[in-house]
Amino acid sequence: MTNLQILILSVIQGFTEFLPVSSSGHLILLSKFTNFPDQGIELDAAVHVGSILAVLIYFNKDIWRMITGVIKTHFKPSFQNHGAKMFWLLLMGTIPAVIFGLLLHSFGTDWLRNTKIIGWNILIFGILLGIADEWCPSERKLENMRAKDALLIGFAQCLALIPGTSRSGITITMSRLLRIERREAAKFCMLLSVPVIAGAGLLLGIEMYKDGDFTKLHHAALGVGYSFIASIAAIFIMMNWLKKYTFLPFVLYRVALGAFLLAYSYGFID
Repeated sequence: MTNLQILILSVIQGFTEFLPVSSSGHLILLSKFTNFPDQGIELDAAVHVGSILAVLIYFNKDIWRMITGVIKTHFKPSFQNHGAKMFWLLLMGTIPAVIFGLLLHSFGTDWLRNTKIIGWNILIFGILLGIADEWCPSERKLENMRAKDALLIGFAQCLALIPGTSRSGITITMSRLLRIERREAAKFCMLLSVPVIAGAGLLLGIEMYKDGDFTKLHHAALGVGYSFIASIAAIFIMMNWLKKYTFLPFVLYRVALGAFLLAYSYGFID
């Protein structure tokens, strides 16, 4: 794998992880529509790790409030302290995806890296995002979230393990269905990405280390660095965009891309 391919993959990941368009779907499609070989799930996970490092930097104040809140409440579940409440909500939202991810990992995921599956998921879940964003009013902030909301968003996140769904897209869709304001929904979903992606990256990192393939580890390290830079830019763009605008451009992009992929995969176009 060349440094150019790693750079392109990392930039694609960085700019699409927090936009509701499916970063994993775009990463897989790169090898299908270019001469680049399929990078495999290891590099996919590495560039995702770069993205969560960007979240930790961008939302460092919120993360610090969670840490101090949990310490002040002596690590006991508490919704009275805002920082502690956010920590426990994120934990509850993470549990379903961890369980489902471990089950899926045991069966293997290569069969999901399919253009038809990606195309249908990009299209269907893109339309669902548009419906939720257009029809559901923005009434709630993160301080109004309940445990039930976090669990529902967490169960929705399980679907993101299927390429093309979009982790940010499906979690934002569920948040909007729960009438959570756009920027608040995006913020919660970005923070929710940290434990799931960190866990997946750690598992794959351990596997690569045990295999003794230091070339893969080198490629992974480059991917983390490149995607971190691109992810910081993407978060800044998204959070500023949502101050005034909706998710409509991303919905239209998904519909167009999904329709193209389905036409291609079913042989309607070459």
